[in-house]
Amino acid sequence: MTVHFIGAGPGAADLITVRGRDLLGRCETCLYPGSMTPTALLEYCPDDAALVDTANLDLPAIVERMVEAHGKGHEIARLCSGDPSIYSAVAEQMRRLDAAGVPYDVTPGVPAFAAAAALLNRELTVPEVGQSLVITRAQARSTAMPPGETLANFARTGTTLALHLAINRIEQVVDELRPFYSDDCPAAVVALASQPGEQVLRGTLGTIAAQSRAAGISRAAMIFVGEVLAAEGFPDSFLYSATRDRANQPESL
Repeated sequence: MTVHFIGAGPGAADLITVRGRDLLGRCETCLYPGSMTPTALLEYCPDDAALVDTANLDLPAIVERMVEAHGKGHEIARLCSGDPSIYSAVAEQMRRLDAAGVPYDVTPGVPAFAAAAALLNRELTVPEVGQSLVITRAQARSTAMPPGETLANFARTGTTLALHLAINRIEQVVDELRPFYSDDCPAAVVALASQPGEQVLRGTLGTIAAQSRAAGISRAAMIFVGEVLAAEGFPDSFLYSATRDRANQPESL
């Protein structure tokens, strides 16, 4: 029997992948983060499935529940908000499952930054404007950032930034970025992407903090900074260019 780490997506139940939905439909035990999982998503589980809200459980207790369910011969769904590859705490769960001899696999999900970009109707990689994206977070009471992974170091590249877990420190974020981006640099905040009450704010580095405070945004929000957010007049991508030799080149970016 296997633990299936499943990306639950950014919030809306219909943004889970088909594979994730099908796995939920055959799992006898489902562990989910109650504060971030919509009730509708759990309706994909069998009626007799054991549902375990992990919101108030620590890591050893969560792993213990998975190991117990495995011992009963259950297929186990472990829902993770967004996509398991970032900010999901999956790595430490995998480490403990390895030690316990419990097999697992991973099903990706729609990450929060992608859902937020969709609401903005913006591509985050625009030809000759921005071809890189730094996904990072702010440091508060959470786990310490590695040395060198600072906003200043990322901002020196001038690339597009997508910040998780930073909305309550947005003034500090703006202050740290100002030496590298102008006050006129486009910025945006997207809160509760795909969920009831979602909010989208568009502004500049110089205005976005005040806009966020005025809107009362304090949780589940992404902050974006970069020229791609308002890019116009950029050249078309070479991907679909009429000058490209398609007979001898595979389609790729």
